[in-house]
Amino acid sequence: MLFAGEQSGISMDGHPKWRSLWQQLELEVVATIFIIAASSFLFLKLASEMREGETQTADEAILLALRDSTDPSNPIGPPWVEMMFRDLTSLGSPSVLALVTIAVVGYLWLERERGTALFVLLAVAGGATLEMLLKVGFARPRPELVSHLVDVNSFSFPSGHATMATITYLTLGVLLASAQEHRRMKLYLLAVATFLALLVGISRIYLGVHYPTDVLAGWCIGAAWAALCWIVFHWLQGRGQIEAPSS
Repeated sequence: MLFAGEQSGISMDGHPKWRSLWQQLELEVVATIFIIAASSFLFLKLASEMREGETQTADEAILLALRDSTDPSNPIGPPWVEMMFRDLTSLGSPSVLALVTIAVVGYLWLERERGTALFVLLAVAGGATLEMLLKVGFARPRPELVSHLVDVNSFSFPSGHATMATITYLTLGVLLASAQEHRRMKLYLLAVATFLALLVGISRIYLGVHYPTDVLAGWCIGAAWAALCWIVFHWLQGRGQIEAPSS
């Protein structure tokens, strides 16, 4: 990849601060590539075992463990827990994620960071397209072992809510983190983005509309896509085609 220091012909070796930043970026790229490879491998492994029916027993056991043993239509816990998960699952709905994405794109556009705005829009839209293609390709029916506590009308694998929440929140989290100077702020933003994606996925299992493997697969493909977008973003930054995000 080409970055500003390479394009200007300035040697990183003569500037300890730039050399340190360069080494840190190289480490981040290696870690990101590892995330892409590991997440993709786990997704393919889950998909293969799901198609062969090897995950069905574990999937059903987890779904039943979250329901009253005498009434599969009644989830465990007090009524407020069900209400909480109904609210949390909305954080991964297409309408909420679309509003969040449009708000961020609008902000970046007004800040004249139009290359970044277009990148965010394409990253989220591309992830949504991938998610829809995977759903149609695998065409796994929704679980019928327990009653659905929210309405659903699409295939089950991978979970669209888990996939798109991971893609959207991680992409935006990484973008915000890259504009921060302090490591603790970077980690905080990434932790919040990851926590939101995890909550959305867990809510889909609790509400009975997805098997656990659907959600795990959604997290995997979402993380792989977000990590790939991070690499592409920095590659475009190095070529001067995207503005560096401002803090």
